[in-house]
Amino acid sequence: MNHKQRTLKREVSCTGIGLHSGQRVTLVIKPAPADMGINFIRKDLPGHPSIRAHSENVVDTYLSTTIGNNGHKVSTIEHLMAAFFGLGIDNARVELDGAEVPIMDGSSGPFVFLLKSAGIRVQDKPKRFIVARKPFEYREGNREVCLFPSNELKISYTIDFHHPLLRDQSYELCFSGDNFVREISRARTFGFLKDINKLWESGLALGGSLDNAIVVDEFRILNEDGLRYSDEFVRHKILDFLGDLAIVGCPIIGHFVVKRSGHFLNQCMLKKLMDNCKLWESVSLENPQECPEKILKIPTFGSLDPLPA
Repeated sequence: MNHKQRTLKREVSCTGIGLHSGQRVTLVIKPAPADMGINFIRKDLPGHPSIRAHSENVVDTYLSTTIGNNGHKVSTIEHLMAAFFGLGIDNARVELDGAEVPIMDGSSGPFVFLLKSAGIRVQDKPKRFIVARKPFEYREGNREVCLFPSNELKISYTIDFHHPLLRDQSYELCFSGDNFVREISRARTFGFLKDINKLWESGLALGGSLDNAIVVDEFRILNEDGLRYSDEFVRHKILDFLGDLAIVGCPIIGHFVVKRSGHFLNQCMLKKLMDNCKLWESVSLENPQECPEKILKIPTFGSLDPLPA
C-alpha cells in the first residue's frame, strides 16, 4: 500500500518550546482528505490563516525552513516535515498556537512517536512521485546538491566543518520508512558554543538548550549523554534534507549527492529542479505492478499499525 496516499487515523497533540522564539507552543495534528497536502493553521491569529507546506510558500531559510502566506508565517517546520515524509504521510492539518513548530528534543523522533501513536490510514488516491530522468546539479561555492537518475531514493551526504569533530563526515541512506526511523529520525540538531551569544543577540535560539540540541565547544561535546550515533551530525543533515524535500509535496525518486548543503541551498535547488520539467517525470501508479522494480522502486514507508497503548 506504499503507492497510496496516507493520513492519520485520529488527531494527536503535543506541547513544546520553539527553538528560536523560546515560546511555548501547542501543536495539534489532524487527519486530512486526499490531495490536501500538509497545511499549517495558525490558531492564535484572527481567521485562523492556513499555510500549505509547499516550495512556493518558503519565505525564509536562515537556520530553519519557514513558510508563509499573506504575511503569516510558521517556522522550523523541517523536523516535523521529515517525520511526515519518513512515514509516507501526504495529508494532514497541523494546528498550532504560535509561529514556530516546537523543537522537542531537536530531532524527528518525538514526532515519529506522535504520528505512529495516532495510527496511519491509507487513502483511496495514489501518491504522485517525481522521478529524475536527467542529471542535475546546483552549486554555490564549495557547496552542492546533485541529482542522478535512479530507481530508488538514495541520499549520499557529506559535511565538512572547521571543527575536529565535524570534519569530512559522510553517510549514505537508501531510503525506506524503517531506515528513516531507525537510522535518521533520532539525530539531533547541533550548534557551536561560540555562536550562541551572537544568536541570542539576534533574537534567535532563545529556546535552545542541551535538552534539544547537541552543543560543541572548540574540542568536545557538552551534552553529558554524548551522541546517539557516532556520526549524528551528518545524519541530522540528512534529516533536514528530507524535511526540505517534503516541501515538494511528493517523494522524489533519484540519487541525491549532497556536499555541505543547508536549508537555503536545498530550497534553491528544489526550485530550480521543479522549474525545469525536462529533468523529471511525474508518475502516479494505480497498481504498483504496472512498474517493475528495476524501473521504479516505490519507497517502503513502514508499518501502518499504531504503537501499543
